[in-house]
Amino acid sequence: MGKLIKSSLPSHPFILLFISILSVSISSIMIKFSNTPTSVAGMYRLYMSVFIMLAFVPWKTLRSVEMNKKDWFIVLLAGLFLGLHFLFWMESLVYTSVASSMVFLTLQPLFVLIGSTFLFKEQANLLTVFCLSVALFGSIIIAWGDIGISRNALIGDGLSLIGALFISAYLLVGQKVSRKIDVNVYSIIVFFIGGTVMLIYNLLNNFSLIDYDSSDWTYFLLLAIIPTIFGQYLFNLLLKSIGATTVSVGIIGEPVLAIILAYLLLGETISLFQFLGSMLTLVGMGMYFWSKSSKHNVQNNKTL
Repeated sequence: MGKLIKSSLPSHPFILLFISILSVSISSIMIKFSNTPTSVAGMYRLYMSVFIMLAFVPWKTLRSVEMNKKDWFIVLLAGLFLGLHFLFWMESLVYTSVASSMVFLTLQPLFVLIGSTFLFKEQANLLTVFCLSVALFGSIIIAWGDIGISRNALIGDGLSLIGALFISAYLLVGQKVSRKIDVNVYSIIVFFIGGTVMLIYNLLNNFSLIDYDSSDWTYFLLLAIIPTIFGQYLFNLLLKSIGATTVSVGIIGEPVLAIILAYLLLGETISLFQFLGSMLTLVGMGMYFWSKSSKHNVQNNKTL
């Protein structure tokens, strides 16, 4: 699985990024459709992903991992951050709308950009900052109609914001070790650790782990395949080639897709603020990826 995807990376990383963003956008709709505890759904989402991916990863690949104690600590942190991200963000959808929850989640590029500056000494040029500002401003406009509507909405927005901090930390940590460990092995480890974080939470809250209908188990499986393997796994794969900042900027488009899907599948209305904000977000993203694509083409031409 990993080898087939990797072969497409040099020429089409942004196509893979779009597929991953579309996949994770569907997760918010799926979560809204289900009445199961979000922490239980998140736990099985990650555990099932591990079992599916193990079928594609040779045992010798798992045994050949060479990392020092510091690297293992970083991977452990990544799994912890991923589990906490799912715990907070998925729960936010219980309290607030898809649009509002997703928008607060898109603040992560700001956090990642700051983190990349301190951790990797990456210097953002003025064009990058401008494009990011336009996209984020669009996200703020999208959320404007939901902020402060009710106490529940504020709780949901707060949970989503905390989730954004954790997913930002997860992406930065992932970039730190992306060149030291096979992406398949890395994903299996962090998904397992993240699932265990949610298992502990479920046990502490006495949530049932097995008393669910067949439709719920189908839902858990779909969460594992679509937003996790075709979403989070692809994010991990792309960290090595395009970096955490570019991946996180791509995720800004997630609320736009989620809003469209929520309108089509859940009957949620699209307000004028959401429409205008979505257009502005897409413009900012478009400018950012156009600049990145141009730079990528120039570098490729120099190597020919």
